[in-house]
Amino acid sequence: MKKFLEILKKCSLFADVSEENLGALLGCLQAKTVFFDKKYTVMAEGDPARYIGIVLSGGVQVEQTDYYGNRSILFSAEPSELFAETFACAEVSSLPVSIIAKEPSEIMLIDCRRILYTCSNGCGFHQQMIFNLMKNLATKNMAFHRKMEVTSKRSTREKLMAYLLQQAKKNGKNAFVIPFDRQELADYLEVDRSGLSAEISKLRKEGVLSCRKNQFELL
Repeated sequence: MKKFLEILKKCSLFADVSEENLGALLGCLQAKTVFFDKKYTVMAEGDPARYIGIVLSGGVQVEQTDYYGNRSILFSAEPSELFAETFACAEVSSLPVSIIAKEPSEIMLIDCRRILYTCSNGCGFHQQMIFNLMKNLATKNMAFHRKMEVTSKRSTREKLMAYLLQQAKKNGKNAFVIPFDRQELADYLEVDRSGLSAEISKLRKEGVLSCRKNQFELL
């Protein structure tokens, strides 16, 4: 666990928990670390919604697949970020999504009940963690709202530009890297890949943007 200490200190779940208390807290939570290879399923749709995940290395994508097999990427999580906490805290019977490792990844899994129901020791830092979790849920709610702002646009062009403008604002500059390849971006925007590629080509010719793989610049 020591090799991931710096990552865990950046995790919003442990904000304002001192380094000396962090080890004790992880013991109290009975946190476990699991390795997943690229494209492996960390949590599958239909699994019990019990665990909160923290990315220690690599990264994951939260995906939803409809009846016809069309994939929608809801969001991605990078090192130090949480995933599946919304469903675990809501105590839904089963996950409505799947979480897939997008590269070789080490994941910390924590039983949500060990966070929500404080231990008999009455640890002060446990209360801090509950506060952090509630704050994280609110932040994640805002992220879903931003995605809805994008996917509610009518055309592929409008969806793409809305997303890129969000990324530029988030990064504070016109040049930035997005966490998706072309197919993943299409799945996030909920559009056809060929249509997305055509719109990117048009926007490049019009001098609106330049791009190379997942690097974009708004001109």
